Amino acid sequence: MALLFVLEGVWPFLSPVSFRRALLAVAGERDGPLRLTGLVSMVVGVGLLYLVN
Repeated sequence: MALLFVLEGVWPFLSPVSFRRALLAVAGERDGPLRLTGLVSMVVGVGLLYLVN
């Protein structure tokens, strides 16, 4: 979890303007693409955990 916090903090720390633009773009998306992105992220995460373990 600690590594996740570090990795997620890098982008807003280095480029807060582009991070804000990205958040605004995501806020304007429909639910379908956001759900698909979440699903892909979970599958990749589970796959990485499987490989590491």
